[in-house]
Amino acid sequence: MPMLSVQDILETNRMIAENKLDVRTITLGISLRDCGHPDIKVFCRNIYDKITRTADKLVRTGEDIEAQYGIPIINKRISVTPIAIVAESCRTDSFVPVAEAMDAAAKEVGVNFIGGFSALVEKGYTHGDRILIRSIPAALAATERVCSSVNLASTKAGINMDGVREMGLIIKETAELTRDRDALGCAKLVVFANVPEDNPFMAGAFHGVGEPETAVNVGVSGPGVVKRALEEARGADFGTVAETIKRTAFKITRVGQLVAQEASRRLNVPFGIIDLSLAPTPAVGDSVAHILEEMGLESCGAPGTTAALALLNDAVKKGGIMASSYVGGLSGAFIPVSEDAGMIAAVERGSLSLEKLEAMTCVCSVGLDMIAVPGETSAATIAAIIADEAAIGMINNKTTAVRIIPVPGKKVGDRVEFGGLLGHSPILPVNRFRADDFIARGGRIPAPVRSMTN
Repeated sequence: MPMLSVQDILETNRMIAENKLDVRTITLGISLRDCGHPDIKVFCRNIYDKITRTADKLVRTGEDIEAQYGIPIINKRISVTPIAIVAESCRTDSFVPVAEAMDAAAKEVGVNFIGGFSALVEKGYTHGDRILIRSIPAALAATERVCSSVNLASTKAGINMDGVREMGLIIKETAELTRDRDALGCAKLVVFANVPEDNPFMAGAFHGVGEPETAVNVGVSGPGVVKRALEEARGADFGTVAETIKRTAFKITRVGQLVAQEASRRLNVPFGIIDLSLAPTPAVGDSVAHILEEMGLESCGAPGTTAALALLNDAVKKGGIMASSYVGGLSGAFIPVSEDAGMIAAVERGSLSLEKLEAMTCVCSVGLDMIAVPGETSAATIAAIIADEAAIGMINNKTTAVRIIPVPGKKVGDRVEFGGLLGHSPILPVNRFRADDFIARGGRIPAPVRSMTN
């Protein structure tokens, strides 16, 4: 990394102090492939020991880097090999004890989330996949820090519609088991198409089977920095807007690169990737929606929103890849409703709907994220929403995801409070027409023609 000028340092300090630039997460990926054992008690002890041994210095290292460089590092997290794979040899009909062991290890080392209670079933199930998916509701109800993900589709494999149907039921059951916390379990569960194996962000992080023994992956964030830069380009044409975002993304990514390299050196763990996603928070001045409105939209969700988001997402990627040779994960712009003050306001004023959010996911980094819907929403309707998002990902060869929360007892017009970075949200209306017969067909939607790239 070239030496920073005094101007660079002052500008970075200003971005941190005034525009909420931060490193959103340092995520330590840990392989559990050497922990397998037929006895689930032994397996749980193996993974607890390995996680606590490998990550014992993670939190302290993050705090030391933050203190030395003055860069806020909001979260220190862990991702592990998908449990459906590494626990498959266990003689058991439930992986809930595994989730509890993960939770205990995360608590011991001081991280707020651990990801990897996951299954990859885009083409079908193994025995371990079935056990893990059936265990998700009870596992998320019994733990605080465990996050779960299931990949149901890919451009190469198509869409596993049996899995889509089952995940609608799993999400409903998870909501019911955590109804005393406004279905908080569903906020820790995400369903993917084309899932990346090096994503540092929760709830979808896991340590992929192609990853090394350990790896440090860093997620940076700076919606407020991008908005501030665009305020200085008011009235400029879109070429200038794109160039402004690219230059800002470059600077943000260099901060993440510095943190990642330092964490890698101090932990003696290989540096994996920088995920340069613009990840909002509920705090004022840290909103992706406000960036879109700064481009000239009266309110996020108005006509032109998808075009504005496409420009933003593309420019962020272009700026990031010039700043680091190892950009990965999701890398772009997130649109989680409950975690973005501007998105919340847009829903409340009626400019942003579930259908418009779906259109926006065609051009952004992920998908329908942190969407609170009425508790009466059926499992089949949730499955159909997942199928729509999976189709967008499959056809466009991009990652899409659904993190939807049917809140028991809540209806349109109510509000739900999740707390912390998960924020709060009004309950969004869902199309009242049903797709039960469509979901009941099952089977697999074939991969598209564009999958034939060899």
